[in-house]
This record gives sequence, C-alpha cells and structure tokens, in this order.
Amino acid sequence: MPTQSSSAAPAPVTVTAGAVRFGNHLPLSLIAGPCALESRDHALEVAGALKAMAAALGIGLVFKSSFDKANRTSAGSSRGLGLAQALPIFAEIRESLGLPVVTDVHAAEHCAAAAEAVDVLQIPAFLCRQTDLLLAAAATGRVVNVKKGQFLAPWDMAHVAAKVTGAGNPNVLLTERGASFGYNTLVSDMRALPIMAQVSGGLPVVFDATHSVQQPGGQGATSGGQREFVPVLARAAVAVGVAGVFIETHPDPDRAPSDGPNMVPLRQMPALLAELQAFDRLAKARHAEGTGG
Repeated sequence: MPTQSSSAAPAPVTVTAGAVRFGNHLPLSLIAGPCALESRDHALEVAGALKAMAAALGIGLVFKSSFDKANRTSAGSSRGLGLAQALPIFAEIRESLGLPVVTDVHAAEHCAAAAEAVDVLQIPAFLCRQTDLLLAAAATGRVVNVKKGQFLAPWDMAHVAAKVTGAGNPNVLLTERGASFGYNTLVSDMRALPIMAQVSGGLPVVFDATHSVQQPGGQGATSGGQREFVPVLARAAVAVGVAGVFIETHPDPDRAPSDGPNMVPLRQMPALLAELQAFDRLAKARHAEGTGG
C-alpha cells in the first residue's frame, strides 16, 4: 500500500481549463452546476448566478452539468436532454458567459462531439477504468477529469491517470467522491487526497463534496443523500489541501430531476464558498511555510 511518506512529494502540476487554473498549490477553484441539464434557460440561470458568486470572491469557476444520467438506480428515472440537444447549450454558456464547461461522457463515441462544446470531459466513477473511454477522452486534447471509483483505493488511480497521460494528454484532474462502505453508504477518507496527488506525480486533486454525501439507491428506486453534511466534508477536504471542490447546486434541489437530496441550494453557495476560500488560504499558507515557498 503506497503512503504519502514513501517518497518526496512530487512537484505540483497545473492544469488549465479555459481561464481557470487547477493546482494543489494554487488558490482553490470550483466546479459547480446542476446535476442534470434541464433546459437552456435553467442552465443559463444557474451558470449566471454562479459566475456572479465566483467573480465576487475571485474564485475560478468551471460550470458543470450532465447531458445524460446514464447511471440511474431505476430505468424509469429521468436521464436528461441528450447529447445533441445539450451541446448548443454548453457552447452558449461558454460564449455568452465566458465560462469553461465540464460534462460527463459515458462512451468513447461521445468524446469527440462533446469536446467541440466543452473544455473538460469528465469520466464517471463507475467508468474510471474503461480504457477505451479514457483513451478517447485523452485524444481530444481536452482536460480529462476522472472521478475515482467508489470501489478503488486511492493509489489505484495512478494507473488510471497513466492511461490518459500515457496517451499524450497531461491535462488530468483526479476527483475523490467517497468509497463504498456497506449498503447505500459512502465514506470519504481524507488520506485519499494527498495519496492521489502523490501517486499521480502531482496531478491536481478535486474533492466532490456533493456525491460524497450521496446514498446510492438509498430511497429504493432513487438515490438519497445528506446535503447537510456537504459543508462538513468540503471544509475537511479544503483544510487537507486540494486544487478544487466539486459542488452540485440547484435553485430548488427538492424538485430537481436528479441527485436533489445531495445538491446544495443555490442561495447557500455564496456563504459556503467564502468559508471554503478562507480554509483554503489557511491550508495553502501553512504548506508554503512548511516548504519555504
């Protein structure tokens, strides 16, 4: 089992998406948006609100939403707008609001088309070891954000990252989103954050605070969640030190078509982000003092 103390810490890598820079040594950046793309107007509303919040704090923002929720508890659950309808919306958010965009891809054939409209291709946790998908995402040259599978140890992500970087694309983010712990439960091991940075050669590590409080299948035909613990885990991760946080948010989570129980109400985001930014400044200042930087 690799450990953080097994060798000297690697030099941190900087990955850029649009104008947003991710690095374990850099000020905290944010990936945020509604879980599923619901409509053009809804996406623009949320993206515009998040842009204003991020600008007020001086925090880098990548807008996130999914065109297809391919991994749902029940076959009857809503899956989203689909790729063809989503791509013009993503392109409009990039052009009209000037925000970089990230979305999930679930099959190799999605990658090239999605890369025309987004800045970051996200590999879902359950698909993080799918070699063909990783290689197709790498081939686009876009940033690739890989969610760590709930079934993997953090050091296993070294091999996942190597599939992308070995294909010639160094622009990789690794995202922690909890590990399976019994039935319908996830836990977040904060040791995973520095371990993934270590074993990947300094790649930026992101903490997914909303999926970490998800309860997969916890409501029978749908997943549950405990959104009240999002700030708790986010503070802990930022105090450890990460390149970014991933937070799904919605104006009315209880009416959202996907992952409502673990999404943060949009109105609560400014206070949460300001708090996380304060934790981040403290964590990064302590690191700089410890390294003489």
